[in-house]
Amino acid sequence: MKILDQEQIRQKTKRLAIEILENNTEANGLVIAGINNNGMAFAQLILEELLQLTEQDITLTRIRLNPAAPDVEQIMLEMPLEQLHGKAVILVDDVANTGRTLFYATRPLMEGMPEKIEVAVLVDRTHKSFPIRVDYVGLSLATTLKEHISVVLHETEELAAHLN
Repeated sequence: MKILDQEQIRQKTKRLAIEILENNTEANGLVIAGINNNGMAFAQLILEELLQLTEQDITLTRIRLNPAAPDVEQIMLEMPLEQLHGKAVILVDDVANTGRTLFYATRPLMEGMPEKIEVAVLVDRTHKSFPIRVDYVGLSLATTLKEHISVVLHETEELAAHLN
């Protein structure tokens, strides 16, 4: 079942970008950090909206981690840690499920001593197992643990989110 179509994703992305700017007017630069593939694709959409709305210093980077074993395999941030110092970091993923991936993705960010870390997701599921609060939410959805949300954001002409 489709829960978000392309137009809805674009609208939600624009709204999130506006909220991010409103909450970071005093920031000494923004770093948009996308997790893996879909998180990075959503981060890119947010970045495009942000760049249309402001001339603020904004950097895009990717965090690479294995969601199945984030505590075992090395987590990679594709930018020097010193570039995070004193900046507002927006950690971006497509779906926040248990919060595990987002929780572990904060590890390399903390080493860079940012001013703050906030979280933005397209779809937030309501059953967190880890201490993660999502600051910017496109769609909040109560689901069962057996249901799955799949998001298509890259290598396609039609953006969409589906509940399976």
